[in-house]
Amino acid sequence: MTDLDVPTLRAALDAANYLADDALSTALLLAVRMGQPLLLEGEPGVGKTAAARALATALDTTLIRLQCYEGLSAAEALYEWNYPRQLLAIRLAESRGDPLHDADLFTEDYLLSRPLLSAITHPGPRPAVLLIDEVDRADDEFEAFLLELLADAAVTIPELGTRTATLTPVVVLTSNRTRDLHDALKRRCLYHWITHPDTTRVAEIIRRRVPAAADWLAPRVATAVSRLRHENLVKPPGVAEAISWATALHVLGFPALNEHSANATLGAVLKYPEDVDTARTTGLATLVHTDA
Repeated sequence: MTDLDVPTLRAALDAANYLADDALSTALLLAVRMGQPLLLEGEPGVGKTAAARALATALDTTLIRLQCYEGLSAAEALYEWNYPRQLLAIRLAESRGDPLHDADLFTEDYLLSRPLLSAITHPGPRPAVLLIDEVDRADDEFEAFLLELLADAAVTIPELGTRTATLTPVVVLTSNRTRDLHDALKRRCLYHWITHPDTTRVAEIIRRRVPAAADWLAPRVATAVSRLRHENLVKPPGVAEAISWATALHVLGFPALNEHSANATLGAVLKYPEDVDTARTTGLATLVHTDA
């Protein structure tokens, strides 16, 4: 992948139905070429997770995803032992009268790889793309654990020894900024903030993701979503909501985006009752009208 450049990667992302600008394409390229983790931040729904998926497709490699959440432990993210199978082995040995030692139970046969270990031991031929999704949802302790893993691309399994990546994974971390990440983690990462795309790009994304929809639908939905984003909403809609709204309108077969069709499908684009009330107070006809 040393011959990969920005135009080539951007074209490959485009072929994977992900429309990236030069800035994001450059950030992704540097993560690949430099072997340094990339932290993608931005509001929910701007395409951070989709960027990692598209990168894996563009590189023709495996995507390994770790979804972070509060209380996630290193063991759950790294590896676990197959306790039911170990217990079965113990009972079988007892029934046969065979001696059984700890070393017999803590072997590769009983090891369950979780995302982090799977990414490090990925056999290739290309490095895996490791997506550590919504890292801001994890606890401080897990964030601290990631520092060593990201720095060394290695993990130690006490019973089996240290595993070092033969092919260092391409690591993409995403964050919705529900909390600030520690500077120590950010120092180890390249950084890119993904902004909401403009109306034209949102319309093109909708065309890609809802190809069977009528021609009028993509620009109308993109414009309406842009107007909604200027309202005082708890959760302004992003690209994901725009795609969902367009899909809902297409599935229900509405011939136009107007007050009636918007009211029927509002739950596809707005996810809080306060936001629904705000949109209705502003006036759905105003939000979805067109001058054409």
